[in-house]
Amino acid sequence: MLVADPATGPPPERTTPAPERTTPAPERTAPAPERTAPAPERTAPAPERTAPAPERTTPAPERTTSAPEWRASASKATVTASRGTRSGGLPGDLRAVADLARSGAGPVAVLPGDLVAHTEALALLLSDPARGTGALVSSGYAEGDPELPPVRAERAKVVAAGNSFHTVSGPNAAFRGVLHVAEADLASLAEVADELADLAQEDRLGDAGESEVTALLLAGLVRVGVPVRAAPLGRLHCERVTTQPAADAAMTRLAEVDESHARLQAAIKSDDGFSSTYLVSSWSGHLVRAAARLGLSPNAVTGLSVGLAGLAAVAFSSGRRRAMVAGAVLLYLSFVLDCVDGQLARYTRTFSPLGAWLDATFDRVKEYVVYVGLAVGYAGGADVGALGSDGIWAMAVAAMLLQAVRHMVDFSFADARAEAGAAGAGGGAVARVQGRLDGNTAARWLRKIIVLPIGDRMVLIGVTAALFDARATFLALLAWGGFAFLYTLTGRIARSF
Repeated sequence: MLVADPATGPPPERTTPAPERTTPAPERTAPAPERTAPAPERTAPAPERTAPAPERTTPAPERTTSAPEWRASASKATVTASRGTRSGGLPGDLRAVADLARSGAGPVAVLPGDLVAHTEALALLLSDPARGTGALVSSGYAEGDPELPPVRAERAKVVAAGNSFHTVSGPNAAFRGVLHVAEADLASLAEVADELADLAQEDRLGDAGESEVTALLLAGLVRVGVPVRAAPLGRLHCERVTTQPAADAAMTRLAEVDESHARLQAAIKSDDGFSSTYLVSSWSGHLVRAAARLGLSPNAVTGLSVGLAGLAAVAFSSGRRRAMVAGAVLLYLSFVLDCVDGQLARYTRTFSPLGAWLDATFDRVKEYVVYVGLAVGYAGGADVGALGSDGIWAMAVAAMLLQAVRHMVDFSFADARAEAGAAGAGGGAVARVQGRLDGNTAARWLRKIIVLPIGDRMVLIGVTAALFDARATFLALLAWGGFAFLYTLTGRIARSF
């Protein structure tokens, strides 16, 4: 089991323990299995075992480790394993996983012992701030490859998983063997592992073999309704090997990938809003690297974003055309940094509950401060009526209330959806239709634009304020925002049946 410190910069390429062989393996930084002849000198201690593992020509059994142990080991940049056990065949491996799940005090990772992977590939799951249950997958599926079990992923979730015993209709991805199970799902993991062990003991799993432990567990968790995040591998590598030439070839492929660049690409959301994707994420990676080199924390970047939004509000409050244009530019830069703080957190893996709270809270604060600045600037040059300066304050308050209600509905629906998912509730026909529409690029982007996410709102505010005035800005926000609210509310009600 390989672990490395993700916070010390771009991590070196490493592999998990190679499978045991009848010939001595070359010198490596990862632990090699015990041999009958003296092992070559290593740069890290070999993992402890309860008994010498027999030599094999087949893939090594699955190993398990708890996520807290992985993170603690990663802080020392050492090679470690939580435990080693003599393989008891497929039933024995499954029961070992069940025992660990019952005794686990935190998230558990299960992965094969013959895995060759980038450290960043493992970190996609093991360093996930949500610490939810997830599986490492690669896009595309090559039928007939037993080392790449088929899965079907929809909306970043594994909805069906297969192996040599279970089949999957319409597979669109391949499971790469690494499974991370959240603490809340350990009871389900234990039950699934025990049930599969009983079936394996009775030879009722068909041709499923010892190398398919993680694939069987993934299929079982999905079938009992555990939400499993599909973590895309991207350009990184995560492969299983059974021979020395295959291991050497896999190591060569690992060396061909710039792991630091892949880590940066993974930190930038690939399925964000239209404005965020094309006006920010297309170049914000340069800012993320610069912020990391300067040692800026994500919270510091959030503070800079708030400061720029405050300056934008001051510019808008003057009401003059040049100041309105300057305010629009400042608001855009504020939004850029609002994206960069999250990207920096993912790139440096410096997650914190405080940071998440600050980001969500200040998003609303920045937006409402800008509303006030726009209203002040417009009121300074407008006639005062019954509702204030041409009704501008009434529109500003209405825009604030609309956004507050939208976010209240969003958060409450997210909580209800999570509870329904835990109970095994499906999304119904509307969710299936939406899944099919998401497969169409044009339809997917149209749906994203209609809901007017924060990035598109910032662009709408900046463009209308720079070209017209605050009244036009508020009218656009109320009209588009109101339609977006009705659209999302209708869709969520329909998906509840």
